[in-house]
Amino acid sequence: MKRSKKYVDSCKIYDINSFFDSKKALEICVQTAKAGFDETIEVHIRLGVDSRHADQQVRGVLVLPNGTGKDVRILVLCKGENERFAKEAGADFVGSDKFINKIQNENWFDFDVLITTPDMMAVVGRLGKILGPRGLMPNPKSGTVTNDVGKAVKDAKSGKIEYRLDKTAILHCPIGKASFGSKKLIENFDALLDAVIKSKPEASKGQYIRSCTVACTMGPGVKISVGSFGQNAA
Repeated sequence: MKRSKKYVDSCKIYDINSFFDSKKALEICVQTAKAGFDETIEVHIRLGVDSRHADQQVRGVLVLPNGTGKDVRILVLCKGENERFAKEAGADFVGSDKFINKIQNENWFDFDVLITTPDMMAVVGRLGKILGPRGLMPNPKSGTVTNDVGKAVKDAKSGKIEYRLDKTAILHCPIGKASFGSKKLIENFDALLDAVIKSKPEASKGQYIRSCTVACTMGPGVKISVGSFGQNAA
């Protein structure tokens, strides 16, 4: 695969085959962010679990201490007084039938997070085939199906992320922007790592965290030594 000049130059900053502690890896990652926009820093963690089994799933949510740096557009599907709570909390779009019809009939997806109340799920559930593939289907486990829509909106706006395994037992999570600098990124990384370790399934056997890589949107990956995570990651 042919790489851009900036990508090739980034690879000269460090030995791409070497492993680093998380602090050094994120410092390198910030250095490799050479694109003409504020690149997102992502973490990719491969776990020693079998994602085909329900008792080895790893999934959770957390609010990153320094947020994600992304302006999150939130749609809240609700009725009655909850509409006021959602608007006061800063939701971008609030309502019910109007937006459901826009999604169904106009293929409208000008939002990043969908929050709804339990009483709306019978209707929202019909949108599963449309929302699911886009990762927008609300779920009680992620806190996006709740009666406290105000808190859910504030959490999403302040940097709430969801982590979950893909089919290859890898977690992919954003932890901020290159402009954050390494200090804030390290704080976010440590918060994510702590949450993932606490989510370790009892059925997990052998080494839990197999590998970890960080990378900016357009840059090469930087490998982190999992030995630096301590015994809880084993």
